[in-house]
Amino acid sequence: MMILAQQPSIFPFGIRIDEPITMLTDILVAVVCFYAFFRLLKIPSGQRIKTYLLLYFLGMGIATFVGGVIGHGFLYALSFAWKLPGWISSMLAVMLIERAAIEHAVKIAPPKAIVVFKWVNITELLTFMTLTFVTLNFKFVEIHSAYGIMFIVGSYSVFTYWKNKSKASKIFIWAVGFAVISSIIYLQEWSIDIWFNYLDAAHTLMAVAAFIFYRGSIQMLKENP
Repeated sequence: MMILAQQPSIFPFGIRIDEPITMLTDILVAVVCFYAFFRLLKIPSGQRIKTYLLLYFLGMGIATFVGGVIGHGFLYALSFAWKLPGWISSMLAVMLIERAAIEHAVKIAPPKAIVVFKWVNITELLTFMTLTFVTLNFKFVEIHSAYGIMFIVGSYSVFTYWKNKSKASKIFIWAVGFAVISSIIYLQEWSIDIWFNYLDAAHTLMAVAAFIFYRGSIQMLKENP
């Protein structure tokens, strides 16, 4: 694999679209997330965990759609600050799936640990969101996402699977694994071709991870009726 230049723009019907495949793979993630949102909406459950999961998929769907269309396809027509809505939505979504993983462990984790991590959950969001607003630097979004998905969701999923063999947690572990691979490809900028670069590969694996999270969410709601 090699590091390649940015994707060329295309001009369908005279309309300029930058990074077209990158935009489409971002939209792919959004489609998976919106599909998950509407499917989960139909599952009867009065648990707060359902609300967290629904808002995660809704928020991540908005984030990746806005990120694809505005952040990649048409940013040339807007200011850089237009990236913020997608970034903030993504950070809120990660916070919510963290909260879902924490909530799933309520019955088996030490109560004090649950309280601490719920406060950490809010504190980390506010901290990284503030840093993102002040600096307009995507790195803080990346750090927040890595911490939330890999450390919080990943560790809580491993814990609940270890303690009670939760099928939902096992599925979540697989989803976190795909998210980790996606992050490695993104950070290393491994590209196959200029028309399928590291961003496209990372987005595609994000879509896979989102679908696995969806399947895990179905099981999680069964375990928390």
